[in-house]
Amino acid sequence: MREAEIERITKETRINMNLNIDGSGKGDIESGIGFFDHMLESFAVHGLFDIKARIKGDLKVDQHHTVEDTGFVLGLAFKKALGAKEGIKRSGFSFFPMDESLAFVAVDLSGRAYARVDAKFRGKKIGDLSTEVIDDFFEGFARGAESTLHAKVLYGRSDHHRAEALFKAFARSMKEACEIEGRGIRSAKGVI
Repeated sequence: MREAEIERITKETRINMNLNIDGSGKGDIESGIGFFDHMLESFAVHGLFDIKARIKGDLKVDQHHTVEDTGFVLGLAFKKALGAKEGIKRSGFSFFPMDESLAFVAVDLSGRAYARVDAKFRGKKIGDLSTEVIDDFFEGFARGAESTLHAKVLYGRSDHHRAEALFKAFARSMKEACEIEGRGIRSAKGVI
């Protein structure tokens, strides 16, 4: 089984996360930010990942540390669960519609950390989640997973739908990248 458990404790956050890449889509997330929990649970469902996370952050300061560190820990969990990445597709991409919104995400589990996010939310918040920290989540994930990630919301009226399309596209692209397609490492270098 491709599973990982990560505990990360800093002065700003305390995160315990369990990930099963070959799960059934069960998300059990508690971060103190309701809309963020909803996005991570949606990620679990659409990627067929089982994720249990208990996230405590310095929300009295703001949401940045909590959200960015959660992305980082999720990335670390994928990196650990995939090990040497033998036999995986390595890259994946997905367009995902959410009613009037459309988002695109492409990932490469390349061993090189880079993120580019182009979401341009209209409001400052979606529910209780600050929209400016959504980029921080994806940047944290790319660092933790040592992956290349490109994410873009193409259009949409509702910020809720724009964010949800983005996280669902992220789930589908990660599901594809983690799929086993054969033997060996998908790299001319022989290592990822």
